[in-house]
Amino acid sequence: MFRRWFWRGKTEQWDSLAPQGERIYAIGDVHGRFDLLEDMLGQLEKDCRDADADVIRLILLGDLIDRGPASQAVVERAMQASDQFRPFHWLKGNHEEMLIAALDGNIPALRQFIRAGGQACLISYGLDPVEYQRASLEQLSLALPDLIPPAHQQFLRRGEDLIIRGDYVFAHAGIRPGLPLQRQRQQDLRWIRSDFLSARHFEGLTIVHGHTISPDPVNLRHRIGIDTGAFQTGRLSAVALEGNRRWFLEARA
Repeated sequence: MFRRWFWRGKTEQWDSLAPQGERIYAIGDVHGRFDLLEDMLGQLEKDCRDADADVIRLILLGDLIDRGPASQAVVERAMQASDQFRPFHWLKGNHEEMLIAALDGNIPALRQFIRAGGQACLISYGLDPVEYQRASLEQLSLALPDLIPPAHQQFLRRGEDLIIRGDYVFAHAGIRPGLPLQRQRQQDLRWIRSDFLSARHFEGLTIVHGHTISPDPVNLRHRIGIDTGAFQTGRLSAVALEGNRRWFLEARA
């Protein structure tokens, strides 16, 4: 039995501005860690009690599923959070992209999904582990649409690609440097790494992203990275933004 606890970092002031009258919470890659997501959402409700803002906006940065043990419960909890926090957004990650393509009968996408930790997701939705080991890709493809409930499929398909709030841009993986925001490609928004991570500025914008694991949240003028590898480290990170203020939060196991 793991002992869970919560951490809130110190508040810092930056040049980047969130919209006036709004507090934004963005949560990094959950990857099937329902326990940590549940703790985080509960703590965010407490944290926002001191908000001067009239609007409390929650953004999940994607990769809700795979690798960790409870993808089904995470998706269900995210659906509930859309009633708990308003406005609510969630971004499709590359793992959701693979699952959606697999649901549409794309066998290569299903193969990629499984290699990237999809087995844990399928088992969380009730697939017997023994049956999984015996099944061919074609058999799994046929079973998949009946395994994922229709409401979950609809929710997974509704994920957004890019969110812009004040000086902050929210993308699962990042953006392609040098391209206007309106010309960004879904592939980059969900998969980009080195070209984005090596960039040093984005025309005065601050990009908030997950996708690339770091030991601690990355806190820079031009980007904020909050994927701290929850599925393997037991640390789910979030950033809070209000006016020119910024602070980090973590649910830990």
